[in-house]
Formats: sequence, structure tokens, C-alpha cells
Amino acid sequence: MSSEEQGPRKIDPVADVVAQTSSGVAAVVPHTWARAELFGTSLRAAVFAGLLCALPFTLTNYQVFQVTLVLVYAIALLGLNLLTGYNGQISLGHGAFYAIGAYVAAILMDRYGVPYWLTVPVAGVGCFLVGYLFGFPALRLEGLYLALATFALGVALPQLLKSNFLEPWTGGVQGIVITKPDAPYGLKLNPDQWLYFFTLFFVLIALFLTRNLLRSRIGLAMVAIRDQPIAAEAMGVNTAFYKSLAFGISAMLTGVAGALGAIAVQFVAPDSFTVLLSITLLVGIVIGGLASIPGAMYGAIFIQFVPNVADKISKAAPWAIYGVFLILFMLVLPSGIAGGVRAMSHRFARRRSIQK
Repeated sequence: MSSEEQGPRKIDPVADVVAQTSSGVAAVVPHTWARAELFGTSLRAAVFAGLLCALPFTLTNYQVFQVTLVLVYAIALLGLNLLTGYNGQISLGHGAFYAIGAYVAAILMDRYGVPYWLTVPVAGVGCFLVGYLFGFPALRLEGLYLALATFALGVALPQLLKSNFLEPWTGGVQGIVITKPDAPYGLKLNPDQWLYFFTLFFVLIALFLTRNLLRSRIGLAMVAIRDQPIAAEAMGVNTAFYKSLAFGISAMLTGVAGALGAIAVQFVAPDSFTVLLSITLLVGIVIGGLASIPGAMYGAIFIQFVPNVADKISKAAPWAIYGVFLILFMLVLPSGIAGGVRAMSHRFARRRSIQK
């Protein structure tokens, strides 16, 4: 049967744009090699999961608290990387969404007695709505103009939280103190260990959802808009919808991180969410690796521990040492830590194939 007899080809705008932006060369992978690669990946994931579960029992409470903050920042960086790395929209105000999530959790727990575990999804939904609505006016802005608009959001929100109008809920400059929850069901875990596993649960959910989202039509559309926005729009991709959706999902993940961070730290105040937090998150995705899911974890480790290392090296000028670290990372690993790890693994695999 000829192509004319089969009828017109069904048009899939996302698939067409992705086909145009890709190399157009299909790689045929042997079935046995694919199974071996899948087994190796599953084995590495199982070993890594076992190490994560054993980690809080080998550290002090303060060290467990620090690792919990690494997991919190990993979720926030995952959200920002989804927006900037995969969709190409620059944000210098994601600390505002982190603050909204933190305050939603703190207000619900302190003022209304809502269980701590319920405040996390509520904060995520609230930040999704705020981010999605913010995405609409941001559609008219691109590049540095969009970065400036988000920067204004990050600067304005801490001042808004101090206002007399919101002080009955936010506590003004005094902030809100919340109680760290104990482990449920009689589990023999101290509060720090329990919050570690509680946060790890949301990290795994965020990683799973993000990975599957990027493999779906929505994720392909986001990447197509980043790579070829004019071609994507010409092929029928609704760029306005997908850009706003990217903003909403990114804000949702960052809001979840903010809620988890507030529960872990037990305190929220406007001065904890200055524009420096937004810049720190941006540094995290650049150091970790743009458009990389593992890069979120690498970046979170960097922004949590490197400032402490810089402070120990020089009490007089810790920010100068921190700046030196940033310059060295950019010179040695211009594609981020994830890019460096990926290049090393490819080089190692190539050497093994040559030796065989």
C-alpha cells in the first residue's frame, strides 16, 4: 500500500521539532549490551540507595542535619535546573519560591496545627500556582530582562514578609519558630535522623517525577523551546503554555524544598531568604551542571559545604576564598561537576573498549 493510500501522516509538533534539533542518526544498540547496561545501572542505584540509608547512623546529629540540608537544596536545584537548564529561562529570584514554601509550612504548623507532613505538598501546590501565574507576564521577557524581573521578585519578597499587613501571619522580622517533629510509629530514630529519611523520600519522588517528565512530550517540548524556539512555535508547539508550565513545576519543586528546609531548621524569618539565596541556587546549578539531574546533588553539596570550608580557611575574607573556589571550578570543569564526571566515565569506557 502506498503512502497516499495510507492517508495523511499524523503531525506531532513536539516529535517533529525534536527530530529537527537532533542529529537525525538512529543508533542501534545490541539487546544484550542494553540489558547489561540496565543491570549495571540498577546495581549502582541499589548500592547508592543502601549507602544513603546507612549514612545517618554513621554521623553525628549535626552532620545528619547538614546532609539533610544537602537533600533540601538538591530538590531546589532540581527545580531551578528544570527551568534554566532544560527550558532556557534564567531566574535570579528562585529564593522567593523557596521562601513561600517555607512560610506556608511554618504558618500552617504554627498557626493552624497542620501536620508537618501535610504542609509539604500544600507548599508545593501553592508555589506551583504562584510560579505558573508569574510565568504569564514573564512570557514577554527573555534573557537579561527575564533575569531582572525574577531578581526583582527575589528582592521584594523579604521586604513584603516584614510588612505590617502580613505580620500577624509571618511574625514580621521576628519570624516563626516551629518544633522539630519526632519519628512516628515508635521508630527508634532521633528527630534529625527521621527528618533525613523524610527529606530523602521527597528527593526520590522529585528525581523520579523529573526524570519521567523530561522523557515525556512535555519535557521534549521544553527542551525544543530552549534549543529552537522559532522552529518549535512554527511547528505548533504552544510555547506560552510550556514556558508557564516550566515556571510552575520549577516553583513547585523549590517550594517543596523550602517547606522541608523550614521543618529541618525549625525557624523562618525574612532575612533568611535574601536575594543571596537566589544567587546561591543559581551558582549551584552552574557548578553542578546545567541540564543534568545528577548535577542537582553535586551543586547542593557544593553550596552547603564549600562556604564552610572557605570560612575555615580564612575567617577574615571567606567570600574571597569562596570566589577562588568558583573560579577554579569554572576553569577546571566548565560544564559543571556532572559534565566532568560524564566525560571521565566516557573516557574510561573508551579505554576499556580499546583494551578489549
